[in-house]
Amino acid sequence: MPRVPSAAVAYVGERIADYRRRQTMTQDQLAERSEIDSSNIRSYESGRSMMNIHSLVRISAALGVEPGDLLDGLTPEMFAVSSTDGRRKAG
Repeated sequence: MPRVPSAAVAYVGERIADYRRRQTMTQDQLAERSEIDSSNIRSYESGRSMMNIHSLVRISAALGVEPGDLLDGLTPEMFAVSSTDGRRKAG
């Protein structure tokens, strides 16, 4: 199982995938519409990496939703990193 950077990354990826599926859009179609490489779309949806703000805006525009719709429901706790990870904790 791939290492998920944080619950927040996984959550946003799930939101993107959910909105995309509601429109019966493939990852490749989303990539084309957002002008983001399809491998990045797959990485975002699987929670392996978090996109920057510019990519978030491009993805939301391609999905026909507001950027905030993809972030709705995030909490500060979702950004916490485990103590064994070696990275600084959020906060």
